[in-house]
Amino acid sequence: MKIFKIAVTAASGNLGSAIINRLKQEIGKDNVTGIARTPVKAKSLGVEIRKGDYNSKEDFLIALKDIDTLLLVSGMDHPEKRIQQHRNIIEAAKESGIKKIVYTSIKGAKEGNDFSPVVASNRQTEEDIKNSGLQWAIGRNGIYIEPDLEYIDIYKKEGGIINSAADGKCGYTSREELAYAYFKLLTDDNLNGKTYDLYGEPITQIQLTAAINKAFNLHLKYKSIPFVEYTKERKAALGDFLGTIIGGIYEGIRTGKFDGKSDFYEVAKRPHKSVNDMINEFLKNNSLLSN
Repeated sequence: MKIFKIAVTAASGNLGSAIINRLKQEIGKDNVTGIARTPVKAKSLGVEIRKGDYNSKEDFLIALKDIDTLLLVSGMDHPEKRIQQHRNIIEAAKESGIKKIVYTSIKGAKEGNDFSPVVASNRQTEEDIKNSGLQWAIGRNGIYIEPDLEYIDIYKKEGGIINSAADGKCGYTSREELAYAYFKLLTDDNLNGKTYDLYGEPITQIQLTAAINKAFNLHLKYKSIPFVEYTKERKAALGDFLGTIIGGIYEGIRTGKFDGKSDFYEVAKRPHKSVNDMINEFLKNNSLLSN
């Protein structure tokens, strides 16, 4: 495996930091640079951190100096703002001599639900990267398992998992599994020039509930409610923007937009961890953090 300098954007975020920690293990901290809008928030990662605001191409012209390969973590702003923010980074990468961009995209439908604007903005960035003239690889992430596990106290309070997914199947993943896959996409040039769906075997909400019950020793039930009712409840709890997106995700699950064949094995050269293994890994990591 060839060693070169890799930069990871959104270094202070959950996915960016997980990828940096994996890269440190695999290629050493001296070959990894984090980029963060607020560098002090990423200082604990133990790698060089440079300033980079997605709204500032100028930031990235400086931040990408002497970098060979860039991992662009999809932004969290409103969909209509993300496309130009990502273009700022792609243009800076080209002007800075970056050789390769790897992008963390998302699985889902470009049209048909309230999550689609986010997916559509990601698809546009995928096209911008393909047309950049640089080497590239793109991952389309499945749905993170962690939010369900971090929500466990609310599930216990409510006595169950309540959403609008009905019997739709969803390919879940974890930040740790994605970190391994992106390490491979960043360092294995045999994977260049393709788009990969990254998640585990798709499961229903009933199967997810059973796995959570087993790991946490609970007796939760799964209840499906109408999309309109669920979205209204999420908007009340999380605000209009995020609540609408969450409602759209579960409508996407209900209609099969997060089901399908995963390419994780092709990327990682091993199977994706099962939902039971991901939950147990989450519990182990959080137990270590709390001790």
